[in-house]
Amino acid sequence: MERRSFLKKAGVAAAAAGAVTFGKAPAVLAAKKYKWKMVTTWPPHFPVLGEGADLLAKWIEEMSDGRLKIHVYGGGELVPPLQTFDAVSQGTVEMGHGAAYYWAGKMPASQFFAAVPFGFNAQQMNAWLYGGGAWDLWKELYAPFNVVPFPAGNTGVQMGGWFNKEIKSLDDYKGLKMRIPGLGGKVVAKAGGNAVLVAGGEIYTNLDRGVIDATEWVGPYHDLKMGFYKAAKYYYYPGWHEPGTVLEVLVNKRAWEKLPKDLQAIVETACWRSNIWMLSEFDAKNNDSLKELVEKHGVQLRRFPDDVLRGLHKLANEVVEELAASDPMSKKVYEHYKAFRKKIEAWTDISERSYLEALRL
Repeated sequence: MERRSFLKKAGVAAAAAGAVTFGKAPAVLAAKKYKWKMVTTWPPHFPVLGEGADLLAKWIEEMSDGRLKIHVYGGGELVPPLQTFDAVSQGTVEMGHGAAYYWAGKMPASQFFAAVPFGFNAQQMNAWLYGGGAWDLWKELYAPFNVVPFPAGNTGVQMGGWFNKEIKSLDDYKGLKMRIPGLGGKVVAKAGGNAVLVAGGEIYTNLDRGVIDATEWVGPYHDLKMGFYKAAKYYYYPGWHEPGTVLEVLVNKRAWEKLPKDLQAIVETACWRSNIWMLSEFDAKNNDSLKELVEKHGVQLRRFPDDVLRGLHKLANEVVEELAASDPMSKKVYEHYKAFRKKIEAWTDISERSYLEALRL
């Protein structure tokens, strides 16, 4: 009798469980699916940067079990590279991938969220954005344009650039036509050069044809693939102009608000993953590529002279101060940046810098 009673209760429980499972199944099957478009400032499937956009879409689709699918378009495939922000802002597409300093013409303060000459490195930028509250300022800056920004990559410290002549003094920048965006470009202009903004896919041709005399890009891994060693002789370091450049994902605000909370969390998580993936890729591959550039292709590696770096640093401070005075939002962001810099540099002196010095003892 006890056995029959147990089996009866077990059968009822199993039936109830089955009913619950069956009851949920249609809801799961009927969950709304979303199809988005992402445009980028990079050539299609471009190493690391374009790959980062491709992987981001792949990770989001996998984590959402196919509920959010994103088709990635390289620069020029759907819209011109430097119209990425406009396409997202206007709702032509739901998502974009680029770097904030490309939109300086619309929002001068955007440059702080990409790179500041002689400013934060990648670790410090992450600390400022994630731990220091700067991401909220970034969202505030983009809000009037109907865009939500997400950190989604970092190049780490870049190289100083490719030049067709040696840089022996600050005077060598006078009249120099250099592809260099953002605040770094403003510094070059202050030094007497001409800063040119050119999308990545057009740089080599312009350098090879003499349209520009010099260019910066990212670092050895990318620069080797871009073939800059065929068009310029001297390769300078350090990348004073971009010590830790943040790459961004842009999301149309209306499209973002239509997503359920779990899909929003998935997009944000994928951006975090992309951020660490991209920096790791560059750090892991740059040295081998630099070695190949020097040993196989005969590139002449040069360090900027100390006097040049001191002069550029002085001009960089002037540029940033002028930017802060240019509009209220730039001032607000800069004040936040300066306050955080005091804290992070004090800690860096005790931690990172002292450790690196100890390695040389």
